[in-house]
Amino acid sequence: MTNPLFINELPPFLQEAWKKEGFQAATNIQEQAFTPIINGDDLIAESPTGTGKTLAYLLPLLAKIQVDSLHLQVVIMASSHELVMQIHQEIIKWSAGSGIRSASFIGGANIKRQLEKLKKKPHIAVGTPGKILELVSQKKMKMHEVKTIVLDEGDTLIVPEHFNTVSTIIKSTMKDRQLLLFSATVTNNISEEMADIMENPLSISVKKDDTLGGQVDHIYFVCEKREKLFILEKIARLQDIKALVFMKDIGDIQFNESKLNFKDLKVASLHADSNKSEREKAIKGFRKGIYPMMLCTDVAARGLDIKGLTTVVHYDLPRTEDQYTHRSGRTGRAGNNGMVISIITPSEEKELKQLAKKLNITVAKKDFYHGEIVDEKPVKRPTYAKKKK
Repeated sequence: MTNPLFINELPPFLQEAWKKEGFQAATNIQEQAFTPIINGDDLIAESPTGTGKTLAYLLPLLAKIQVDSLHLQVVIMASSHELVMQIHQEIIKWSAGSGIRSASFIGGANIKRQLEKLKKKPHIAVGTPGKILELVSQKKMKMHEVKTIVLDEGDTLIVPEHFNTVSTIIKSTMKDRQLLLFSATVTNNISEEMADIMENPLSISVKKDDTLGGQVDHIYFVCEKREKLFILEKIARLQDIKALVFMKDIGDIQFNESKLNFKDLKVASLHADSNKSEREKAIKGFRKGIYPMMLCTDVAARGLDIKGLTTVVHYDLPRTEDQYTHRSGRTGRAGNNGMVISIITPSEEKELKQLAKKLNITVAKKDFYHGEIVDEKPVKRPTYAKKKK
């Protein structure tokens, strides 16, 4: 495949970074979002998890940065610390050698260090809404020259607990600024909320990206609730596994983590009660392969991009199609194959099949036999003693 046409429009440092990454083609969302962002249009963009949404807005925005300016030009907001740090790492990687300055801002971080970052006059700030608003309110972060605001995983920001904060930040910028919202799920409610603060926004909706080509198998195991941990242990012992396990209850995560660790299985966890150092250790260890499995809640893992993730496990059945899609989209990224496993009770089987039908996916029932995943456990035939003559 040849490079997408827009790559030729990028400055040399981005063309070099693209070449270094070894990408053969742009994803649909990257192709479709480039021109509207370059043109300064407001945009609502929907594309499945794992289709390169972060890069879809970063490439055109990095191309537009005025390096000689000492003013903040782009503000990117995300709902979790992990997502903020992940986006910032991408900015650092793709802006190498360009002279573009960037900084990350999250709650709980050393305030003195955060102010030091602002003194270096970043062109791009990425942070959580609460921390950004705090710095804006204190007049430490100047918004008068901001050209673009990005809401990454925007559906998590257009919710009651964040929306007022996000709106206040947007209103602190010039009226002609550009506003971009990217998400795997754009509901009518999001479009309605954004209509009041966006200027004639364009909409892009990519339902499926065939350019990625990875094969993802959806399978499930049926067991009683008390046996779920037993199944999870078998999954953790599979060869070359790198699994993200979704649970709805923090108590279950902590209990199961201790049980699995007791059985000499290295397992990490990520949830709202984890402190900053625990979260960083868990994500770093999981990325490096020190932990083959990480137990997490939906909120904690939102937007997290783990390269080489082989498996997603629904320990608790997703309540909605969107939840199933968000979770499952973490594997099978960038053309790699993946597996999605649901561990369900007999009463949940019908519900899973209904979910699968709505999502137009095939789910196959499986079992474990001698530590391997099989279609069904071989039935032992009874042996009868021969009658004595």
